[in-house]
Amino acid sequence: MSWAELAAATLENDHVRLRPIGPEDRESIHDIAMDPVIWRYFVSLVETEADFDAFFEGMVADHAAGRRVVFHITDKTTGRCAGSMSFGNLSEADSRLEIGWSWLGVDFQGRGINRWAKYLLLEHAFETLGAERVEFKTDRLNVQARAGLRNIGALEEGVFRSFNPMPGGRRRDAVYYSVVRGEWPWLKGELAAHPKVTRQDMAV
Repeated sequence: MSWAELAAATLENDHVRLRPIGPEDRESIHDIAMDPVIWRYFVSLVETEADFDAFFEGMVADHAAGRRVVFHITDKTTGRCAGSMSFGNLSEADSRLEIGWSWLGVDFQGRGINRWAKYLLLEHAFETLGAERVEFKTDRLNVQARAGLRNIGALEEGVFRSFNPMPGGRRRDAVYYSVVRGEWPWLKGELAAHPKVTRQDMAV
Protein backbone atom coordinates (compact mmCIF):
# COMPACT_ATOMS: atom_id res chain seq x y z
CA MET A 1 0.00 0.00 0.00
CA SER A 2 1.18 3.53 -0.73
CA TRP A 3 1.48 6.08 2.04
CA ALA A 4 -1.59 7.92 0.74
CA GLU A 5 -3.64 4.72 0.99
CA LEU A 6 -2.22 3.67 4.36
CA ALA A 7 -2.61 7.14 5.84
CA ALA A 8 -6.33 7.36 5.05
CA ALA A 9 -7.47 5.65 8.25
CA THR A 10 -9.84 6.64 11.05
CA LEU A 11 -7.93 7.84 14.12
CA GLU A 12 -9.43 8.59 17.52
CA ASN A 13 -8.90 8.99 21.22
CA ASP A 14 -11.13 10.18 24.06
CA HIS A 15 -11.12 13.75 22.71
CA VAL A 16 -11.30 13.72 18.91
CA ARG A 17 -12.08 11.48 15.96
CA LEU A 18 -10.35 11.97 12.62
CA ARG A 19 -11.61 10.22 9.51
CA PRO A 20 -11.00 10.68 5.78
CA ILE A 21 -13.20 13.41 4.32
CA GLY A 22 -15.99 12.69 1.84
CA PRO A 23 -18.64 14.56 -0.14
CA GLU A 24 -21.15 13.84 2.63
CA ASP A 25 -19.22 16.20 4.94
CA ARG A 26 -20.18 19.35 3.04
CA GLU A 27 -22.91 20.46 5.47
CA SER A 28 -20.97 19.91 8.69
CA ILE A 29 -17.89 21.69 7.28
CA HIS A 30 -20.03 24.55 5.96
CA ASP A 31 -21.62 25.08 9.40
CA ILE A 32 -18.31 26.24 10.88
CA ALA A 33 -16.33 27.45 7.85
CA MET A 34 -18.18 30.68 7.05
CA ASP A 35 -16.37 32.79 9.64
CA PRO A 36 -13.70 35.05 8.08
CA VAL A 37 -11.63 35.02 11.29
CA ILE A 38 -10.58 31.44 10.52
CA TRP A 39 -8.97 32.35 7.19
CA ARG A 40 -6.87 35.35 8.22
CA TYR A 41 -3.59 33.48 7.72
CA PHE A 42 -4.84 30.75 5.36
CA VAL A 43 -3.84 30.48 1.73
CA SER A 44 -7.52 30.23 0.79
CA LEU A 45 -10.15 32.82 1.59
CA VAL A 46 -13.70 31.65 2.33
CA GLU A 47 -16.12 34.59 2.30
CA THR A 48 -18.89 33.58 -0.12
CA GLU A 49 -20.80 30.44 -0.99
CA ALA A 50 -18.74 30.21 -4.19
CA ASP A 51 -15.55 30.42 -2.12
CA PHE A 52 -16.79 27.62 0.11
CA ASP A 53 -17.76 25.43 -2.83
CA ALA A 54 -14.29 25.81 -4.35
CA PHE A 55 -12.61 25.20 -0.99
CA PHE A 56 -14.62 22.10 -0.12
CA GLU A 57 -14.48 20.60 -3.59
CA GLY A 58 -10.71 21.17 -3.59
CA MET A 59 -10.34 19.22 -0.34
CA VAL A 60 -12.39 16.29 -1.64
CA ALA A 61 -10.60 16.28 -5.00
CA ASP A 62 -7.13 16.43 -3.43
CA HIS A 63 -8.02 13.54 -1.14
CA ALA A 64 -9.49 11.41 -3.94
CA ALA A 65 -6.42 12.00 -6.11
CA GLY A 66 -3.95 11.19 -3.32
CA ARG A 67 -2.38 14.65 -3.42
CA ARG A 68 -3.05 14.86 0.29
CA VAL A 69 -4.94 12.89 2.93
CA VAL A 70 -7.68 15.15 4.28
CA PHE A 71 -9.28 14.46 7.67
CA HIS A 72 -12.64 15.58 9.01
CA ILE A 73 -12.28 16.27 12.75
CA THR A 74 -15.09 15.52 15.20
CA ASP A 75 -15.02 16.97 18.70
CA LYS A 76 -16.14 14.00 20.80
CA THR A 77 -17.42 16.24 23.61
CA THR A 78 -20.09 17.82 21.41
CA GLY A 79 -20.27 15.35 18.52
CA ARG A 80 -19.85 18.26 16.10
CA CYS A 81 -17.42 18.81 13.26
CA ALA A 82 -14.53 20.91 14.59
CA GLY A 83 -12.51 21.45 11.39
CA SER A 84 -9.95 19.68 9.26
CA MET A 85 -6.26 18.75 8.98
CA SER A 86 -4.27 16.93 6.32
CA PHE A 87 -1.19 14.91 5.57
CA GLY A 88 0.43 16.42 2.50
CA ASN A 89 3.69 16.65 0.57
CA LEU A 90 4.06 12.92 1.13
CA SER A 91 7.59 11.99 0.10
CA GLU A 92 7.57 8.28 0.82
CA ALA A 93 11.00 7.71 -0.75
CA ASP A 94 12.46 10.21 1.72
CA SER A 95 10.30 9.04 4.67
CA ARG A 96 9.05 12.62 5.05
CA LEU A 97 5.60 14.25 5.12
CA GLU A 98 3.85 17.40 6.24
CA ILE A 99 0.94 17.89 8.62
CA GLY A 100 -0.93 21.01 7.63
CA TRP A 101 -3.95 22.58 5.95
CA SER A 102 -5.14 22.85 9.55
CA TRP A 103 -8.13 24.90 10.63
CA LEU A 104 -10.73 24.79 13.38
CA GLY A 105 -14.06 26.53 13.79
CA VAL A 106 -13.90 29.47 16.19
CA ASP A 107 -15.94 27.62 18.85
CA PHE A 108 -13.37 24.81 18.88
CA GLN A 109 -10.20 26.86 19.21
CA GLY A 110 -8.31 26.95 22.51
CA ARG A 111 -9.91 23.72 23.76
CA GLY A 112 -7.08 21.24 23.12
CA ILE A 113 -8.57 19.88 19.89
CA ASN A 114 -5.59 21.03 17.81
CA ARG A 115 -3.21 19.30 20.22
CA TRP A 116 -5.06 15.99 20.26
CA ALA A 117 -5.60 15.92 16.51
CA LYS A 118 -1.92 16.56 15.85
CA TYR A 119 -1.00 13.93 18.44
CA LEU A 120 -3.01 11.32 16.51
CA LEU A 121 -1.50 12.39 13.19
CA LEU A 122 2.05 12.29 14.57
CA GLU A 123 1.41 8.86 16.07
CA HIS A 124 0.03 7.58 12.76
CA ALA A 125 2.92 9.09 10.79
CA PHE A 126 5.69 7.61 12.92
CA GLU A 127 4.15 4.33 14.08
CA THR A 128 2.10 3.24 11.05
CA LEU A 129 3.67 4.96 8.05
CA GLY A 130 7.22 4.74 9.40
CA ALA A 131 8.06 8.39 8.75
CA GLU A 132 11.46 9.71 9.77
CA ARG A 133 10.47 13.38 9.65
CA VAL A 134 7.16 15.20 10.06
CA GLU A 135 7.15 18.87 9.14
CA PHE A 136 4.82 21.79 9.60
CA LYS A 137 4.80 25.31 8.22
CA THR A 138 2.82 28.41 9.04
CA ASP A 139 2.68 32.13 8.38
CA ARG A 140 5.37 34.08 10.18
CA LEU A 141 2.63 36.46 11.36
CA ASN A 142 0.43 33.71 12.80
CA VAL A 143 1.40 33.94 16.45
CA GLN A 144 -1.34 31.55 17.59
CA ALA A 145 -0.32 28.77 15.20
CA ARG A 146 3.35 29.19 16.03
CA ALA A 147 2.62 28.90 19.75
CA GLY A 148 0.51 25.80 19.07
CA LEU A 149 3.38 24.13 17.21
CA ARG A 150 5.84 24.94 19.98
CA ASN A 151 3.39 23.52 22.51
CA ILE A 152 3.40 20.12 20.79
CA GLY A 153 7.20 20.07 20.85
CA ALA A 154 7.86 20.92 17.19
CA LEU A 155 11.26 22.53 16.57
CA GLU A 156 11.33 25.85 14.73
CA GLU A 157 13.85 25.44 11.93
CA GLY A 158 13.79 28.70 9.99
CA VAL A 159 11.96 31.17 7.80
CA PHE A 160 11.46 30.82 4.05
CA ARG A 161 11.02 34.40 2.94
CA SER A 162 8.42 35.41 0.33
CA PHE A 163 7.27 31.79 0.19
CA ASN A 164 3.89 32.18 -1.50
CA PRO A 165 1.19 34.73 -2.36
CA MET A 166 -1.71 35.30 0.01
CA PRO A 167 -5.21 36.63 -0.60
CA GLY A 168 -4.98 40.41 -0.74
CA GLY A 169 -1.60 40.45 -2.45
CA ARG A 170 0.79 40.00 0.50
CA ARG A 171 3.56 37.41 0.13
CA ARG A 172 3.84 35.09 3.09
CA ASP A 173 7.06 34.36 4.94
CA ALA A 174 6.69 30.68 5.94
CA VAL A 175 8.17 29.35 9.18
CA TYR A 176 9.09 25.65 9.16
CA TYR A 177 8.88 23.32 12.17
CA SER A 178 9.55 19.60 12.53
CA VAL A 179 9.50 16.53 14.72
CA VAL A 180 11.87 13.67 13.83
CA ARG A 181 11.64 9.98 14.64
CA GLY A 182 14.20 9.96 17.45
CA GLU A 183 12.16 12.54 19.37
CA TRP A 184 8.84 10.79 19.07
CA PRO A 185 8.95 8.13 21.85
CA TRP A 186 9.67 10.70 24.56
CA LEU A 187 7.47 13.36 23.00
CA LYS A 188 4.51 10.96 22.78
CA GLY A 189 4.55 10.44 26.53
CA GLU A 190 4.87 14.13 27.24
CA LEU A 191 2.02 15.07 24.93
CA ALA A 192 -0.24 12.51 26.59
CA ALA A 193 0.62 13.70 30.09
CA HIS A 194 1.11 17.47 29.96
CA PRO A 195 -0.75 20.52 28.60
CA LYS A 196 2.20 21.56 26.47
CA VAL A 197 5.76 20.56 25.66
CA THR A 198 8.70 22.88 25.09
CA ARG A 199 12.14 22.32 23.62
CA GLN A 200 13.58 23.12 27.04
CA ASP A 201 11.66 20.12 28.39
CA MET A 202 13.02 17.94 25.62
CA ALA A 203 16.59 18.96 26.37
CA VAL A 204 16.42 17.76 29.98
